[in-house]
Amino acid sequence: MAMSRALLAAVRRAPRTTSVAAYHGRSRIGDRDVVGFGINGSYVYIDRVDYPMPAIRFRENTSESRALREKEKGDWKKLSVAEKKALYRHSFCLTFAEQRAPTGDWKYNVGGVAAFAGLMFWAYWALKTFVYPPMPASMSPEHQAKMLERMVQLRVDPIDGLTSKYDYENNRWKDL
Repeated sequence: MAMSRALLAAVRRAPRTTSVAAYHGRSRIGDRDVVGFGINGSYVYIDRVDYPMPAIRFRENTSESRALREKEKGDWKKLSVAEKKALYRHSFCLTFAEQRAPTGDWKYNVGGVAAFAGLMFWAYWALKTFVYPPMPASMSPEHQAKMLERMVQLRVDPIDGLTSKYDYENNRWKDL
């Protein structure tokens, strides 16, 4: 019995993993109507193309919106286009066309990548000029040609290596 009381007390003291909005959600949304379950049952409004029905309305209820909502219950042909738009904007912030419209954020990404690439180019140039020592003489094309000539003279790896492509009888490289 004492073990179960201690376990129950420990569970009560444990930190909660869900957000505070899940417990006090209705008190935090003001005078908005709850119209659906929402994402994971939380009372939040979010415009998403893949999840078109938010849990709450976009705006809080006002006297005009309540009057329009009463008028909405009747014939929709009696509503003007402006009233229909006002009803929609009361429930939703953006239309699907507005959600899918390009924002131009790609320009910041391309500019950031270009600026980073330019910065890295100048950093490479500064390191190459001021930090790294000059390349050794063995990296010059003349020295590499001499090394290849010496490898052919010594017949280095003549079966499947680089000198296997050299014709020793005619003193020239084989045609491949």
